Amino acid sequence: MTFARISAGKRGEDLAVSYLKRHGFEIVEKNYKTKHGEIDIIGNDKDCISFVEVRSKNTDKFGLPEYTINRKKQTQLTKMALSYIKRYSLEDRVCRFDVICVEDVNSHSPKIRHIRNAFELDCRYR
Repeated sequence: MTFARISAGKRGEDLAVSYLKRHGFEIVEKNYKTKHGEIDIIGNDKDCISFVEVRSKNTDKFGLPEYTINRKKQTQLTKMALSYIKRYSLEDRVCRFDVICVEDVNSHSPKIRHIRNAFELDCRYR
């Protein structure tokens, strides 16, 4: 991964955190690491735990950012979220998976979209 891509990803995550805070989220964790990978942001939205995947792009080539979250990535996110839930005994909490899309991340006016409940928990893990 190039330095430019790493930098764009970091900027996208920072913009996402600011956006979520402005919209009433309490940020609990950033870059939570598990053996399955990393959850970009974990936040509380009222009584709901939100596991947030951030996708940043500088160009509209290859489609919208959210289209990069395929079934494999969803399964990976599910496993990471379940690991977090188990570690902190949060089985009784309502949870969801959100996606924050940041387009034109390096411009002076990036576009941010928040997709709540972007996908469901894989039925194999219910």
